Amino acid sequence: MPSLSEQCQALTERIERNNAWRQKECFNLIPSETAPSLLVKLAEISDPAGRYAEHRTMKGEEVYFYQGIDFIRDVEIEARRELGRYFGCRDIELRPISGQMANEVVFKGMVKFLNRAKAEGRPSRRMKLVLNNDLAKGGHLSSQPMGALFGWVEEDPATGRESVVGFPVRKDNPYKADLEALAALLETHKPELVVFGKSMFISPEPVRFTAEIVRTWSPRPVLMYDMAHVLGLYGAFQEPLQEGADVVTGSTHKTFFGPQRGLVAGNFPPDSPLRNLWLDIKGRAFPGMTSNHHLGTLLGLLLSAYEMNAFKAEYQAAVRANAKAFAKSLRTHGLPVEGDPADGYTDTHQVLVRVKAFGRGMDIARRLEENNIVTNYQALPDDATFLESSGIRMGVQEMTRFGMGPEDFDVLAGHLAECVVRGKAVKDEVRRFRGNFLEMRYCLPASEAVPLAARIFGSAFPGSGLTSRFAEELHKIG
Repeated sequence: MPSLSEQCQALTERIERNNAWRQKECFNLIPSETAPSLLVKLAEISDPAGRYAEHRTMKGEEVYFYQGIDFIRDVEIEARRELGRYFGCRDIELRPISGQMANEVVFKGMVKFLNRAKAEGRPSRRMKLVLNNDLAKGGHLSSQPMGALFGWVEEDPATGRESVVGFPVRKDNPYKADLEALAALLETHKPELVVFGKSMFISPEPVRFTAEIVRTWSPRPVLMYDMAHVLGLYGAFQEPLQEGADVVTGSTHKTFFGPQRGLVAGNFPPDSPLRNLWLDIKGRAFPGMTSNHHLGTLLGLLLSAYEMNAFKAEYQAAVRANAKAFAKSLRTHGLPVEGDPADGYTDTHQVLVRVKAFGRGMDIARRLEENNIVTNYQALPDDATFLESSGIRMGVQEMTRFGMGPEDFDVLAGHLAECVVRGKAVKDEVRRFRGNFLEMRYCLPASEAVPLAARIFGSAFPGSGLTSRFAEELHKIG
């Protein structure tokens, strides 16, 4: 049995090797990931990481149940303010610790809201019918009955299945909604909740179109937009709260710059007929879903909100330009690209390619990983299951932050095509090329960030003398 020292040494070496590979040698193209900046990472290990700050609204007052939390309370208030500025909204709930939890918080809040006015003595009910994006058409797992929606929607007596209907899609482009069919479906089914948003996500959602149709209904459905994948593109891609959506959920670690957390955002003024829904959402965040809401990552979220508000327009424009350029280059290099050429194949950070002619999606994804290009295989709309995936899904957001532009994505597309189309080993070329993109952008430059990071790190471990040593080590590897 190895000693504790030996175990720690061995794991440290594995961590170091993985860090070197992911940060220096490979191109990270997973659409649902991003590497946080140095300061965001360091904030996550600061003292709040081991603390609690439970709180809830009681008789109009926010009541905290632990002492010693004034600092993190102020951080949470400021983070809500910064993110409210980012979305242009008044209400932000930050306690969900993932996008999937944020969705379930809303689903639970919806059920509680719908039962507020139930007649005394009658049993509580679930949502009668939900309209969402079908998983096979790119919908997100968290808004499916097998995911976070499980247990919150009624079953259809005729089928025994949950009463969930998918958005109709165009025959000529399954990545866009069929608006004529959608209008008819809304009138026929009268859903209580409409959930926009996808995980295979290259086109805008019909928010304004739907909002206009249901505007005069009484009651009208609640319109929810799961922006997990495109939260960092809010405004440049779509502005759901300005287009008619009632509530936005999302992950803070895909296209947004933050650590792995979730959030709920909306506009619910006191005179809104949906104000009670917001109160029920807050109540499901705590005490409904969380106790400790991971205060270290909450602190990192505030720092990432600073970064996003400082660089929003520049970063969003670069991501979308890079995605379109990457898609075009992949096509030029011989890979079939999904989406409409008139749109540049994508309007988000994602690029989808069909690789069926070259092998199974999962096999192609593994081959790319072995050649230092990290992607994920994806079932396309005409695939039967994920086991038969014929697509590869990629996102440009992380490598955009590391300084890549359209010309660089063209070079990467060439390497990718050599690997996929021609079966060539490109591992060494890819590793050398990645060496050109090691400095993170859209955050404080290293000259300013390193001294601040050293202060955070040193203060987290007082008496250890780590502040100066940390700064020295950063300087060596910088």
